[in-house]
Amino acid sequence: MTNHRIALIPGDGIGAEVLPPARHILDAVGRRHGIAFRYTSYDDWSCERYRREGAMMPGDGLDQLRDKDAILLGAVGHPGVPDHVSLWGLLIPIRRGFRQYVNLRPVRVFDGIESPVRGAVSGEVDLVVVRENVEGEYSEAGGRINHGLPEEMAVQESVFTRAGVVRVLDYAFGLAAARGGRVTSATKSNGIVHTMPFWDELVAERAAAHPGVAWEQEHIDALAAKFVLDPSRFDVVVGSNLFGDILSDLAAAVAGSIGIAPAANLNPEREFPSMFEPVHGSAPDIAGRGIANPLGAIWSAAMMLGHLGHPEAAKDVTDAIASVLAKSDVRTPDLGGSATTGQFTEKLLTLL
Repeated sequence: MTNHRIALIPGDGIGAEVLPPARHILDAVGRRHGIAFRYTSYDDWSCERYRREGAMMPGDGLDQLRDKDAILLGAVGHPGVPDHVSLWGLLIPIRRGFRQYVNLRPVRVFDGIESPVRGAVSGEVDLVVVRENVEGEYSEAGGRINHGLPEEMAVQESVFTRAGVVRVLDYAFGLAAARGGRVTSATKSNGIVHTMPFWDELVAERAAAHPGVAWEQEHIDALAAKFVLDPSRFDVVVGSNLFGDILSDLAAAVAGSIGIAPAANLNPEREFPSMFEPVHGSAPDIAGRGIANPLGAIWSAAMMLGHLGHPEAAKDVTDAIASVLAKSDVRTPDLGGSATTGQFTEKLLTLL
């Protein structure tokens, strides 16, 4: 029996509603494969805690997580707390403190889900967005001066380091070598004259070290259009923090619903725990109604299984997801159905 220590952070909104289904799925597939999970839940690490105590998590939060094998996060955000406060108080400190420099977002059109994009069909759209996750445009360099005055100014600096770009590019090329063998790099070097030419140079440099992988680069505006016009052409798409963030949400919409989209925040060297989370956010408009789609959290849990060294168990979960969508009409409202979170989870459990 293999044992894993898993940190659960429900967070805000529907985060607390989608983590229990993911846990049920993990336990069910774990029994089949001889995997046991010991969970530690951090239920008050949230915007509610921030409003009460002025912090999203305790000062020693990272130390509490450090000995875990992985982290499963629900969602972060509440209308009563500014987004930059909630994210920089919990999610981003975990990503950066644990050097989770790869944000991995698979995108797939499942049989049984109709994409809003006419040309996006099951069996053809299956790509992965690899996003640089700890620097780039989302740096802490900058500031504001002359608050409230006519000459008030805000400055935000992008930070691209050779080490930071090279490591995410090597991950993307290595992933492509194990998949379809194609990398598309998102750039904007015709308009952003320092960081993006630097990015492009490093892409060409790392491509030379991976001669078995074909590659191309696309300006971000044209690439966004091609995601809609011809999504099946892409295999592995790598981008900076901002570009990868935008492209992955766009791709999830192409796949039919952001409610099914998973994400992994990876420390590939495994020096620290990696974190897995659905992309959909806290969705306060539907929180507490029992209709949240648990697929994003469940698929994220499958990615966690793969990261922990259990690819067969991970495949069982993704196969069960595909089977439910292809062979039943059980759908949560975001997919056009009327099933509750619990009903959808129960249907999925019958296949594990």
